[in-house]
Amino acid sequence: MQDHRSEDLTATTTGPTVERAGEVLAELIGRPLPPGLYLVATPIGNLADISLRALSVLARASVIAAEDTRHSMRLLSHFGIRVELTPYHEHNAERARPKLLARIEAGHAVALISDAGTPLVSDPGYKLVREALDQGLLVTSIPGPSATLTALTSVGLPTDTFLFGGFLPPKSGPRTTRLKALRETPATLILFETAPRLAKSLADMAEVLGNREAAVTRELTKLHETVTRGTLQELAASLVEGGKLKGELVVVIAPPTTTETDVSDERIVAELTRAMETESLRDAVRAVTDALQVKRARVYELGLRIRKRD
Repeated sequence: MQDHRSEDLTATTTGPTVERAGEVLAELIGRPLPPGLYLVATPIGNLADISLRALSVLARASVIAAEDTRHSMRLLSHFGIRVELTPYHEHNAERARPKLLARIEAGHAVALISDAGTPLVSDPGYKLVREALDQGLLVTSIPGPSATLTALTSVGLPTDTFLFGGFLPPKSGPRTTRLKALRETPATLILFETAPRLAKSLADMAEVLGNREAAVTRELTKLHETVTRGTLQELAASLVEGGKLKGELVVVIAPPTTTETDVSDERIVAELTRAMETESLRDAVRAVTDALQVKRARVYELGLRIRKRD
């Protein structure tokens, strides 16, 4: 005979939670939604991550503007939300924006959602928000899931100061230039990347930023979520050996060491100039790198500038 005691206990302890959540949602949906623009964070993978407040706003909105209406329909259908859906993305934003603002002016509530996570992060929503604010319209953010913060808090790297760098350029040259601009930022870096470009991108990161601690997160909150930790060189090598990856990726990179950020370019140039009077560029770079404990790529770049100048 099957023992149902544990099932009965679970039902007894969770029943009040389910009932109360339903009451809160019903109370929220019963309130009128003032005209305005509502920025609604949606799940990055697990549909259960949506908040009660987000559900209530989506259910009461006059129209929902979404990056990909077909993708967003899955979320809305899952929760039985039947509201007008309209596309708003980088290709139609200039045409769609005035129409959405006009609907708010006419007394409607417009909800803006991205394909996943918090709107305005790597999407064109900020222009819509700016124009709504310039026109004196109500703008309300409904907080919730974020791939950026989920990745940051999952990998064990410093969280007190961080910088979100979005997607790096797809080609190595511009990507290297962008990484050089981020090199001395005294913060944990959070970057988005596509699976096909990840290995080459990590190799560029290791070359420009040095062999820092880092992590690659994939499919966050989904069934096959993975977090791979190591140095940038180790991660790049493992990807080459491990074959192709799929899914959505976030790379988190540790900040530079205190020593690195304390050493100015002027000091490195002075040390290099003296060293290059008696040594080759290669040997001078090695000597200054060891002496000042800074990244070789940074010293070598400054050495090339000195040689070109001379």
